[in-house]
Amino acid sequence: MSTRASTWCAWLASVTFLGLVSTACADDWPQWGGPRRDLVWRETGIVETLPAGPKLPRVWSTPIGNGYAGPAVADGRVYVMDRPEKSETERVLCLDAATGKVLWTHQYEARYKVDYPAGPRMTPVIVDDLVYTIGTMGHMFCLRVADGSVVWKKQFVEEYDTKLPIWGMVATPLVLGDRLITLVGGVPNALVVCFDRKTGRELWRSLEDTEVGYCPPVLCEFGGRPQVIVWHPKAVTAIEPETGKEIWSVPFPVRFGLCIPQPRQVGNRLFLTAFYNGPLMIELDDAGTTPRIVWKGKSSSEIRTDGLHSIMSTPIFNGTHIYGVCSYGQLRCLDAQTGERLWETREPTGEGRWWNAFLVAQGDRVFLANEQGELIIARLSPEGYQEISRSLLVEPTREVQGRMTIWSQPAFAQQSVFARNDKELVRVSLKTAR
Repeated sequence: MSTRASTWCAWLASVTFLGLVSTACADDWPQWGGPRRDLVWRETGIVETLPAGPKLPRVWSTPIGNGYAGPAVADGRVYVMDRPEKSETERVLCLDAATGKVLWTHQYEARYKVDYPAGPRMTPVIVDDLVYTIGTMGHMFCLRVADGSVVWKKQFVEEYDTKLPIWGMVATPLVLGDRLITLVGGVPNALVVCFDRKTGRELWRSLEDTEVGYCPPVLCEFGGRPQVIVWHPKAVTAIEPETGKEIWSVPFPVRFGLCIPQPRQVGNRLFLTAFYNGPLMIELDDAGTTPRIVWKGKSSSEIRTDGLHSIMSTPIFNGTHIYGVCSYGQLRCLDAQTGERLWETREPTGEGRWWNAFLVAQGDRVFLANEQGELIIARLSPEGYQEISRSLLVEPTREVQGRMTIWSQPAFAQQSVFARNDKELVRVSLKTAR
């Protein structure tokens, strides 16, 4: 191994990354996607089937305001963002995970000028004694876990001349050691900005695209070196986490900036899916510096789709197969080698534009939280969809395309599921009875 590669590997092993070396307990969900940011629930002692009855029994329920932001769970506390009804403010709430009691609230003015103005979108990130949030209008806060006091803050529009995306700021920041890497969409050369996570001091900025998109940056490793993958509306680009220097880039312009699902890596391959533009499979060479397109979708239509055209849900990619929700609610399985569709079903979903369900793997099963508020346990295989059980988790409260929906991803922690709508945040135990 070269000296440079050895240095990169040593750095990767030493950083405190929520996706690789987590300071949080194993049963926490301290950010979007869980401890490793890979949408895998690794706890054991989880029920084989959901409790009987039309609705899952709650450990607790706490009233909250509007929002799309999912909850995060860390060290016995739950964090979520909301927007009180008929207000021009956003809030960060911290609750006791055992009781649902609100421990503190941080509230600030945020006058919305975006479409779908129904509250914050970002799942909070908790690292040690600090919590990080980004509001719809670009207000970023670093708060103390103990009491919600402000350690540092940024306003992207004012400080970086950010042009807000149509649906506001969404992407969860990536924390690597003492670095916090986030989408800003500023000028000059500030699509991505790295801050000292403890002080807010800018460390570097990278990429010139001022169209932000909605996809969170993710850390991958190709050719033995860590790379931050940034999928923005013009391309998917890899940058060095220490400097922001570009490593490689593949053009992938997407309509309306709809880069939302997180790219999924297995080995030297990276898979992406977009609502209009469809799927894209990239492969890196052994050095991790030269990409090539293995296959991609041929349709740019939201209706006449091929492969997988996801709107929000991040698919499962296990190396041989891909499972995800397409543009109008079809749960599909693709052959990862060719992109060929093997099957589709609407059994766990519905039919309609932007119909959505979130997928989280747990052992050999998948938990699906669909937009109708149902939680489903199922097995997905190349042979098809096998449902084990389902029950109502929380009522859908937001009308979209003439139907009531929930577009907020639950958190799976403490052998429980934590979920929200526009009225309440709930905890439901999924612990196996002894």
